[in-house]
Amino acid sequence: MNTVLIPERLIKSRKLLGLNKAEAARLLNLSKMGYGRYESGERSPSFQTIVFIAQKFGTTAEYLTGKTDVPDAQVITIEREEEPDLFALANAFRRGDSSFQKRIIKYYQERKRTRAPYANTKASGFIAGRLIN
Repeated sequence: MNTVLIPERLIKSRKLLGLNKAEAARLLNLSKMGYGRYESGERSPSFQTIVFIAQKFGTTAEYLTGKTDVPDAQVITIEREEEPDLFALANAFRRGDSSFQKRIIKYYQERKRTRAPYANTKASGFIAGRLIN
């Protein structure tokens, strides 16, 4: 498996989240200089670090290393302490009955249809790996 990070994909993933380099470094608990070296291609992180970056950026290690051209995450991790409301909603959805799930899906589809996704990067949360307004 190719474990070399492709800097252009890292940059694209960061920009999709509406983050500048300093914000990305903070999100990843890295120094601004260390993160900048990844984006410039001066250094390549370990595979474990690539997986961590992918998780935080809502993409996959396979995308960041060029194994696939599909940037969407296959799994989304929601931490209770970081996003308590979104965690509670996801948990309720997972445990809910089918009528509750259908109502949530219908609401999401209606919002997606009537609003421009990604228009506001300071949106209220992640759904399906991407920010919605």
